[in-house]
Amino acid sequence: MRQVYLDYSATTPVKEEVLKEMLPYFTENFGNPSSLYTKGLESKEAVDKAREQVANLIGATPKEIFFTGCGSESDNWAVFGAAEALKDKGNHIITTKIEHHAMLHSCEFLEKKGYKVTYLDVESDGMVKPEALEAAITDDTILISVMMVNNEIGTIEPIKELVQIAKKHKILFHTDAVQALANVPIDVKDLGVDLLSMSAHKIYGPKGIGALYMRKGLRLPNFIHGGGQEMGRRAGTENLPSIVGFGKAAELAQENLDSHIEHCRELRDYLVERITGEIPDTFVNGTMEARHPGNANITFKYIEGESILLLLDYKGVSVSTGSACSSKSLKPSHVLDALGVPVEMIHGTVRFTVGDFTTKEDIDYTVDVLKEIVEKLRLLSPVNSEKGW
Repeated sequence: MRQVYLDYSATTPVKEEVLKEMLPYFTENFGNPSSLYTKGLESKEAVDKAREQVANLIGATPKEIFFTGCGSESDNWAVFGAAEALKDKGNHIITTKIEHHAMLHSCEFLEKKGYKVTYLDVESDGMVKPEALEAAITDDTILISVMMVNNEIGTIEPIKELVQIAKKHKILFHTDAVQALANVPIDVKDLGVDLLSMSAHKIYGPKGIGALYMRKGLRLPNFIHGGGQEMGRRAGTENLPSIVGFGKAAELAQENLDSHIEHCRELRDYLVERITGEIPDTFVNGTMEARHPGNANITFKYIEGESILLLLDYKGVSVSTGSACSSKSLKPSHVLDALGVPVEMIHGTVRFTVGDFTTKEDIDYTVDVLKEIVEKLRLLSPVNSEKGW
């Protein structure tokens, strides 16, 4: 059976070049980067090189890059650090209704501690309107956090314009760039952001390693206390092999950015064209104009996305649903809900994301199988285009 992976926004495979770079740091070059003897100093050089590679990918300086355990930790450090550092100035935070749960749950926690949080609405195309941000700012606002690229629908938010509003009011600005990294060009100096979250496993690097960009001159309280690692800002023995892998993945991403974007966009558009053109009662969620090049979030009316996912998996195709449904929760996707998609249609949504290893043959196989699956499920569905919902 053909195996097709179309869930690159969930995670990516580690590229061979990345793995090759990492392997010596498990067995040969295993020294602790904090040690003063040669083996330790060699490891420190490897960490410094990786820090520079990650910095180069986003237009930062190496001293502005702090390695973390994941993108979620980076988000947490940004929001909790800003809240603590600026608590004497105010207690109001602005974010959006479509953020990753790492941000939303952090904000909900702060609300229990007495902070006030405004969750901005988005338009039906998934975009945050700058005027909505301007209207939400108060004298107590200390942090604005808007993700650069949404993880479900792939919309690319107008970060630079939003940052300009934040700067006008002298408010810190954080962006979760986990989905944006290596999928859209990023220049932190041009954008003007103060804080930016990243993760390696979305860019063909290893899992369990992320980073937080912290603008020079900005000092947030340490999130993890202990030793003096990460320039005294984040304690804990460095995850040396993964840091090296992150650096190599960042280097490859910078070298191949244009070709990666072109490859993904071409296949994504082909996928969308075939699905919407050959399968009735389907539509794409979110704007196609400003969008992650590999993302296609598509609703199939009258059927359940989980059923599509399971039947595709049976045929060797890996995708994810646009719904947050699981064995533990029946809540629909908060992102699609924020767009105003009806609940019954949210549950019929599937997210396809293509990547560097996706081929046109993969897309053709997927759509051919998908057409049969959708037709079968609709015949079994208690509702259809003729009966209505």
